[in-house]
Amino acid sequence: MAKVLIVVGDAAEALDTMYPLFRVQEDGHDAVVAGPEKRVYSLVMHEIPPGWDVTREGPSYHLASQIAFRDVREEEYGGLFLTGGRAPEYLRYDEHLLRIVRHFFTTQKPVAVVCHGAEIVAAAGVIQGKRMATVPKCRLDIELCGAVFVNEGCVRDGNMVSGRTWHDNALYMREFVRMLRDWEESNRSSTEAVLSAQTRAHA
Repeated sequence: MAKVLIVVGDAAEALDTMYPLFRVQEDGHDAVVAGPEKRVYSLVMHEIPPGWDVTREGPSYHLASQIAFRDVREEEYGGLFLTGGRAPEYLRYDEHLLRIVRHFFTTQKPVAVVCHGAEIVAAAGVIQGKRMATVPKCRLDIELCGAVFVNEGCVRDGNMVSGRTWHDNALYMREFVRMLRDWEESNRSSTEAVLSAQTRAHA
């Protein structure tokens, strides 16, 4: 089963993060949590209260990262998940994370993005011409970087699937899990073909 890298930082949104973490584990994947450093991060809860026009932030769970971005060997992973919340506002400046993101798009491995996670792929310069969903307040971020904003709960474009907020978790995560399965099957078939060719060559 593919290892899936789950990107977090302080002020990552709890539901944006925890549901996808458990969902990929439920399907048998090794979910590896990564942050700027290997330490415990404080997640937050984001909601728009009745009568408010903006998001209110409150404290939530804590989540430990298992590895720092700089120590990630991206070739070992078959999937990448970029969470939302306020964390992407500063994570997008981490050159190690941007290196990881670009690898996944260069190799066309599955990537899932929700909410403000769109700011990370925008900063990485990998969404030019792509259709994607994000929270409407990040529409300008992705459009300035050449993407097309789609106000839907699950938008698939090539190796990337995206959702607007945690309200869309059940929509885009269903597609992400399917993408991981397809990638594993393709990778398995390629490996078997190489081994078969090597066997014939030594026969």
